Amino acid sequence: MNRPVPNPGILDIAPYTPGKSPVPEPGRKVFKLSANETPFGPSPKAMEVYKETVAHLEDYPEGTSRVLREAIGRAYGLDPNRIICGAGSDEILNLLAHTYLSQGDEAISTAHGFLVYPIATMANGAKNVVAPETNYTADVDAILARVTPKTKLVWLANPNNPTGTYVPFDEVKRLRAGLPGHVLLVLDAAYSDYVSRNDYELGLELVATTDNTVMTHTFSKIHGLAALRIGWMFGPAHIVDAVNRIRGPFNVSTPAMLAAVAAIEDTAHVQKSKAFTEEWRNVLTEEIGKLGLKVTPSVANFVLIHFPNEKGKTAADADAFLTKRGLVLRALNNYGLPHALRMTIGTEEANRLVIDALRDFVAAK
Repeated sequence: MNRPVPNPGILDIAPYTPGKSPVPEPGRKVFKLSANETPFGPSPKAMEVYKETVAHLEDYPEGTSRVLREAIGRAYGLDPNRIICGAGSDEILNLLAHTYLSQGDEAISTAHGFLVYPIATMANGAKNVVAPETNYTADVDAILARVTPKTKLVWLANPNNPTGTYVPFDEVKRLRAGLPGHVLLVLDAAYSDYVSRNDYELGLELVATTDNTVMTHTFSKIHGLAALRIGWMFGPAHIVDAVNRIRGPFNVSTPAMLAAVAAIEDTAHVQKSKAFTEEWRNVLTEEIGKLGLKVTPSVANFVLIHFPNEKGKTAADADAFLTKRGLVLRALNNYGLPHALRMTIGTEEANRLVIDALRDFVAAK
């Protein structure tokens, strides 16, 4: 073939497919509840700082995101030198895979884990090994059972997207203790800000006390900065050093960096969003459950709704029904969940409309 050929395995990767975006129609209000975006938007303080940066767009960013690493360090009590910032936590996940995976290696993810994990794994020539879940929750024993001499990395979203479930910290520690020392455990805590459980922790303790654990986080969720692509990682010094060697020197823009600093310091905005999410997560779970539909218990800013495999009542039927009403949820065929829809917790108006629409859908003959 007289043209460039991709590396082996690249064309075997299923491309990431985001939730569909609504198409506005005259006279119809549309609610996008497919991408886990916050209905509150970013902190007004972050928006103000962002606007101020336009006067200096000709300047390169400070290459190490120092001011943001220091702000994160203050907020979490961490050493800024052990923090890396990236263009969304997605970039950091890919950098970790590029640093620690190569041809012939294996990485483990769970059955309904974030789709970026297999993409990052396979893009570096490694094999994606899938561990089954129990009740849509990562199963530590199932992960450990799939460790081989080729295993170099384990991906664990905690809480998990798209199921909304979480692994208690004692179980995370058991996982770390059961993995060989050369296996890197990646704790993806993108949705951690929404959790209110006593047995949950980010994993900072494990990162601080081991040489083979990192934690990634994002400003795209509760901080509402998804459009700016900003995330971060806390890790052991030797891992930070290795990843920094391949990280782009200006991978985080100045507007994103400074807006993120303002966002993390606006704790009132975060608490307001968390309280609203928790209230409506409970309401949606209860009200949708009353309709005879199963909702997986969630600790995140979305709920997983299950539908029967009956003609006219499937998840696909519900998706079409809701979309006609301007309510756009996330179909999950690519996550191996064809009988479920994921609903981001939206505004009070949107949430009530979904409950009403599902009531009509269930009742329809």
